[in-house]
Amino acid sequence: MEKADLEELRGKVPCNAVLEDAGFALDLKESSRKAMKYRRSSEIIIVIHDGKGWFDPLSDAKGDVFSLVEHLDGVPFAASLYVIAELVGFTPSEPVWTREARDRTPELTIVERWRVRRKPWPGSATWRYLRDTRHIPEGIIRKAIAANVLREGPKGSMWAGHTDSAGEVTGWEERGPDWRGFATGGAKTLLRLGRPDAQRLCVTEAAIDAMSLAAIEDPRADTLYLSTGGGWAPATAEALRTYALRPDIHIMAATDNNTQGEIYAGRLQALAAEAGCGFERMCPLAEDWNAELGRSEESKGREKRKEGGCRMPAGRVKGDASPG
Repeated sequence: MEKADLEELRGKVPCNAVLEDAGFALDLKESSRKAMKYRRSSEIIIVIHDGKGWFDPLSDAKGDVFSLVEHLDGVPFAASLYVIAELVGFTPSEPVWTREARDRTPELTIVERWRVRRKPWPGSATWRYLRDTRHIPEGIIRKAIAANVLREGPKGSMWAGHTDSAGEVTGWEERGPDWRGFATGGAKTLLRLGRPDAQRLCVTEAAIDAMSLAAIEDPRADTLYLSTGGGWAPATAEALRTYALRPDIHIMAATDNNTQGEIYAGRLQALAAEAGCGFERMCPLAEDWNAELGRSEESKGREKRKEGGCRMPAGRVKGDASPG
């Protein structure tokens, strides 16, 4: 097939069509116009570039519509042409977005956009969302504000900042009652909460989970609580590798209690093995650490009545005991 024919075929069939035909469903809650998340059981594919590109957040696989068919069906390039040709004219379902599209690119840089947003304050919409809806204690909220990783987002949402090694904001996780996403034009690195020189690193998948685990642990002075924002970008992997190469570092894979969490934990274990540092899998009993925090809040009344009793740990730890 000529190159011009390939380009024409590529332009007629978006990645969305291939995924829907293969039984994937759009996860609207975790999607944005620029990054649409599709799920099929435990498989996840993110569609980007208006349907022209894709990547697998749980592996290094990525590419165009042809490589997507090769990835899903395990067929060679030549066979993928026939699959895609059969989808010409197939129209994927049109999602109903929860927010209006922006008419133009923001004029401010990522750093400027972060600096002009207000920090949460007692009684603010973001403060109430974190405290009342997410059960984050006010002491943890204050620590996050003091670390300069929290901002007031629109409509009662929270912005949780990711920073580079120099402490400069590269982007932020956006979470609210009706919205979740990542800063448009921003880059995922790591959200960092705790002492920069800590030897125990608790790596979670979301800023809310990092704050929740800190609350559950009250928080530990020897620990740096981290969030990857649900991604594994090259900058994220490099930042974790830099930490892992420090002396006496111990990585805790505090990822979710599900298939995706186990995959992330496996990546962290491989990174720790490569760097020669300590490693443990720390798993919540609930699906994630925020749900675990909610459970612990509900059980506080019962625990107070058990004077002198032992409190069961909030999560399971697999592997060697951590230092200290």
